[in-house]
Amino acid sequence: MMDNLYDLLILGSGPAGMAAGVYGARSRLKTGIMEKGRPGGQAATTDELENYPGFGPGTTGPGLTQSMADHAAEFGANFIKDTVVSLDLSSSPKKVGGKKGDYFAKAVIFAMGAEPRMLGIPGEGRMRGKGVSYCATCDADLFTELDVIVVGSGDAAIEEAEYLTRFAENVTVIVIHDEGKVDANRVSAERAFNDPRLKWKWNSIVKSVNGDELVESVTLKNIKTGEDEEFKTDGVFIFVGTQPKTELLKDVAELNPQGYVITNEKMETNIEGVFAAGDCRDKYLRQVVTAAADGAVAAVAAEKYIHETELWKKEVLDADHPVLVAFYNPTDMAGTEKIGIIDKFVLDHKNFSLVKVDASRNELLKKRYRLEGVKLPLVYLFSNGGLAGSLEDISPESLEQLIQKNKRS
Repeated sequence: MMDNLYDLLILGSGPAGMAAGVYGARSRLKTGIMEKGRPGGQAATTDELENYPGFGPGTTGPGLTQSMADHAAEFGANFIKDTVVSLDLSSSPKKVGGKKGDYFAKAVIFAMGAEPRMLGIPGEGRMRGKGVSYCATCDADLFTELDVIVVGSGDAAIEEAEYLTRFAENVTVIVIHDEGKVDANRVSAERAFNDPRLKWKWNSIVKSVNGDELVESVTLKNIKTGEDEEFKTDGVFIFVGTQPKTELLKDVAELNPQGYVITNEKMETNIEGVFAAGDCRDKYLRQVVTAAADGAVAAVAAEKYIHETELWKKEVLDADHPVLVAFYNPTDMAGTEKIGIIDKFVLDHKNFSLVKVDASRNELLKKRYRLEGVKLPLVYLFSNGGLAGSLEDISPESLEQLIQKNKRS
């Protein structure tokens, strides 16, 4: 187990996973990045990637993500080529089952990403990154003064179609519904219908994407007449939804109705020691730059979690003697002065030790012991790794009573 025991195990090697790997390994954590294929995620399938800060024209998705992988490896991150098949996130250490074996970690970052829903038509996969795109924000400028089509009529499709009009010469929206009917919200739909830069193909679906080195046309089918039409275009933007790769977290972590992982600003999930980063997370913008930011935050939060957990285990849970834990707020001077009473008490009781916890900073223990809104200072007595009693009114007499009560029990 020792070879497969990590401080930090990152599931997924897209920009979020690799940024987490850089930060984790640089913090001297034994860091593993688990991925079934080549590093990079969706970003590695984009031929041109010019909107990552500091990397302008000429930047490619494969090149940028390979640099990220090299960076993580230079700091000591270990890339594990395996497929995640099972998770046991309630155990200690946490257990990740792979096809090649089991892996264990003190903290886990889930960064499996998301993927666009594909149409599944001939030419779509072959032309991905060569005229077929699933992100207008990423690729719109590559189609400046060219003709493009947008497939879909939901909120994302209509909003991205309007965005594309800032760059493309012509933007045509391919809609399966009758004229005037789209799936977007009413405000977006009315704005789009009033936009003279948008054109529409109603009652139509895309049968194939055509071209040799780059997209040259699509074959459209009118579902009412049954007629096919070859429609010239330089780009195909497909917006029929995305799906997060969170199947393994279903009924395990808290997900939103669309299946994305819900986290707080520290990338913490509802499971202690489990974080999520990147496109699999419920968030506003899914881009390489935001994925990398998520990964950095998650790794820093995970390092803090590991440190606090190990310190708590060593000083309190594994102690061979009773431990008094004083939770306090340093901005409450009157309450902080009461900690001195406990200091003096422990000096007179050599078989006890005292651990002081700043409850305003230690989010882990605040959450674990439900201290939010609790009056401080508060004293907990731990014995044999378990909570044996608590005390709010601190005095030498009340501390003595707490100890005597514990001895009797």
